[in-house]
Amino acid sequence: MSWLEIVSCTVFSARRIVTMNPSQPQATHVAVRDGRILGVGTLASLDLGDDYVLDDRFADRVMMPGFVEGHSHALEGVLWEYCHVGYFDRMDPDGTVWSGLTTVAAVQERLKTYRVGLGEAVPLVAWGFDPIYFSERRLTRFDLDRIDRERPIVVLHASLHMMTVNTAMLERSGLDRQTDIEGILLGDDGTPNGELREMAAMYGVFDALEMDIFAQGSGVKALERYARMARRTGVTTLTDLYNPLSDKGLETMQRVTRDASVPMRLVPALSALTYAADEGVERVLRCRERNHAKLHCGLVKLMTDGSIQGYTARIKWPGYHDGSPNGLWNAAPETLIDLVHRYHQAGLQLHIHTNGDEAVELMLDAIESALELWPRPDHRHVLQHCQIIDHAQMRRAQRLGIGLNMFANHIYYWGDIHFERTLGAERCQRLEPLASADRLGIPIAAHCDAPVTPLSPLFTAWCTVARRTPSGRVLGQHEGLSVERALRLITLDAAWTLRLDDCVGSLEIGKFADMAVLEEDPYDVGVDALPDIKVVATIVGGDVFCNE
Repeated sequence: MSWLEIVSCTVFSARRIVTMNPSQPQATHVAVRDGRILGVGTLASLDLGDDYVLDDRFADRVMMPGFVEGHSHALEGVLWEYCHVGYFDRMDPDGTVWSGLTTVAAVQERLKTYRVGLGEAVPLVAWGFDPIYFSERRLTRFDLDRIDRERPIVVLHASLHMMTVNTAMLERSGLDRQTDIEGILLGDDGTPNGELREMAAMYGVFDALEMDIFAQGSGVKALERYARMARRTGVTTLTDLYNPLSDKGLETMQRVTRDASVPMRLVPALSALTYAADEGVERVLRCRERNHAKLHCGLVKLMTDGSIQGYTARIKWPGYHDGSPNGLWNAAPETLIDLVHRYHQAGLQLHIHTNGDEAVELMLDAIESALELWPRPDHRHVLQHCQIIDHAQMRRAQRLGIGLNMFANHIYYWGDIHFERTLGAERCQRLEPLASADRLGIPIAAHCDAPVTPLSPLFTAWCTVARRTPSGRVLGQHEGLSVERALRLITLDAAWTLRLDDCVGSLEIGKFADMAVLEEDPYDVGVDALPDIKVVATIVGGDVFCNE
């Protein structure tokens, strides 16, 4: 009698199980007990005797490890409380598709319609606007004043690094009188035009409204909505990569993730710029003591620059292709370096936002000097986004043991814009250079940065393979990956970046029983069909959540 025979378990069967376990890449059955995997293989190889329940409802489907989204934000669950004004179509948590808006007039009309349902004193908040697609002119406070001059209006841009507000909002925040703050754009008359860039300027608005959208990501409704979005796309492990980790927020995250009806594991990262270093270190260590199977604190997120499409990323010489000024730092470079040192010395893992290659260079310098002072094997610091990291920088990253989690969706959503306006042809050949990083042996992953782009791991995988823009232009054909390699980026490799590869990311004995059930086999469909594969069900800890 084998040890498996003495316990009762559930066995899931499938036409094919893709395990992401290199020692056993495929199987037909997986046995689950107490939320963990008891065995993977054929039914005969599991040697279970008669003491099991066979769940064969997915016998004609394909199973994979639950997808791991290594860079996303619980804001995906927050922002649907507000009005969506994005350029591309977007599906909300309830399955309603909001059509994309391609003119400023269309944006104004949707805001006017949305305003009708608001109370008299309620600010109008919208999100998803992407000014890079409106080349004829910028959205200004005067455009928003035409909707409502008395009510504060805030339109968050798609990158989340910028916003446009109306005159009432400028007056309430006092930003109409503080033109010396970096990030407050001025019009031809020398007064603020309503566009605010990066955190120093944007937080003046949030403070005036007593509204912290990042803290709202720890609310019950936001987390439940976030989990619904994940369930629909087969994601079982989500990040919230910019969370203040307040005491109240942590308590709520604990309560919601312990609820068996909420199908997600959550990995929040402390927003490092929110606290002085000593306080931040203490808070992360204290939060880490409250971890359980579905909540994993311990990461630190450091924001360096902004976004390339928003012209707030820091770009090395010769700068932006169209001659626009260089971007902004979210803190002084010496402050950013000091924070890297302090969190590294404390033994914590850093996830560092680096969109522009100048930001990459600064953080490579910071990590290298930190390692010289306090050597740490397997530190797993990860640079996030890395839109145009160059080859010399990648060789440094490999030598320093740094992981790279690249925002592959950039290629589709902004590739044409980068080619024509912000970066030019040559640098666009190394947008998210995943194949080059892989050839160097650098740990890599890919992500969607929801809500910047939709939560959809199979679409992200497709971006790493096809590297195609909406116009059909292929950017960086030598940086494309195979489907097999792409799928590992959104499972086991993403789990590595979160230091969770010992418990999620592949289907093997002892790991959490997290799986995505697919209608079709991603290895058999054509590349362009990959993003459209239907997720039939999502399984978290052995609990099945059907999407049909």
